[in-house]
Amino acid sequence: MATEIERKFLIKDDRWKTDFSGAEIAGIAYRQGYLSTDTDATVRVRRQGDQARLTIKGKTQGISRAEYEYPIPLHDANEMLDTLCRKPQIEKIRYRREEGGLIWEIDVFAGDNAGLVVAEVELESESQLIDLPAWVGQEVTGDDRYYNVNLVSNPFKNWS
Repeated sequence: MATEIERKFLIKDDRWKTDFSGAEIAGIAYRQGYLSTDTDATVRVRRQGDQARLTIKGKTQGISRAEYEYPIPLHDANEMLDTLCRKPQIEKIRYRREEGGLIWEIDVFAGDNAGLVVAEVELESESQLIDLPAWVGQEVTGDDRYYNVNLVSNPFKNWS
């Protein structure tokens, strides 16, 4: 079984936007929607640039959950996003940045979740220690509001 072990954080400032040489990091546009948002398993369709994937994720336990991901034809993904997936959908630009030997993924949300910026880091074990980059703020790993699947039913624009 494939397992995702992930921690999420808010961002303090914009220092993440440039690499160590001072060059601006490029991002990839993402559009994703959900075919199922059941609490025991979610089924997501995601378009990232010119690639598409179907992902099934199990229920989160601690900071881990089962995850299965498969490439699908881009045309099929676009059709599912347009006709089958719940609205509003998740729109974001994802930036990848290596720091401290780990790959950090920074999501800058758009649409109904504009204004939200979250950094995620995948780990090899739940007990793995990490050094937080200076631009990383409050941890929100256990806060369900920040799960992409929940941002569909309760988008950031509705938070008070």
